[in-house]
Amino acid sequence: MDVLTGSDRKQTAALFTIIVPIYNEVAGLERLYISLSEYLEMALVETRVLFVDDGSTDGSQQKIKCVCAQNNRFSFLFLDKNYGLSAAIKAGFDHVDTLLVGYIDADLQTNPEDFNVLLPHMNDYEIVTGLRSKREDSFSKRFSSRFANKFRRLFTNDGVDDTGCPLKILKTDIAQAIPMFSGLHRFLPAMVILQGGKVLQIPVRHYPRISGESKFNTWNRLLGPLADCFAYLWMKRKYISYRIGEHGPK
Repeated sequence: MDVLTGSDRKQTAALFTIIVPIYNEVAGLERLYISLSEYLEMALVETRVLFVDDGSTDGSQQKIKCVCAQNNRFSFLFLDKNYGLSAAIKAGFDHVDTLLVGYIDADLQTNPEDFNVLLPHMNDYEIVTGLRSKREDSFSKRFSSRFANKFRRLFTNDGVDDTGCPLKILKTDIAQAIPMFSGLHRFLPAMVILQGGKVLQIPVRHYPRISGESKFNTWNRLLGPLADCFAYLWMKRKYISYRIGEHGPK
């Protein structure tokens, strides 16, 4: 099946859903809505947006309801409390019904237009992830991320240089089969490989943060991934993956 034409599919009219995890981002939501609305008009395939609010306390939920009421291509999912980024992404994965699913951070340090750079490769890969080739971040943030990525690759051997890039597209059936665990967002390519999928990384643009505050600091960028690597190793040993070769009549 050609995922870019959606032939033979039995999903909704849309082919691609963009998940946007939200946690206390009210100051930037109008700018986010405008940027995503502009992208929907130029997207290579019919696209929808799903805001997943992870227990915001700053008025983000009311703002999300307002912007979704303006455009029926936007919808929302509110978690009952703050669970963390990985949970918000996984909840989004589990609630979409399009063939393709992606996500982008609410801070717009990556550009929704770059989904059009990733989409043409989705016929041949199960996940296509952005690579921030020129990161517009502080030295400490770039250093801690670079160190964490190198350490993670030693454990996963996934060949991905920038697993933290918040711009990715996956085939939805693959995304929904990924088991939930804290730190999931750092291991998406590795989990796809465990399912026998193929991974591609492509350079994308990166911008300075304009509004909001990062939910991660130097310590949790370093210590979090180190701890999560051991969880991944345990899961890799226990992970069950199979394919049906042939079956008889039901």
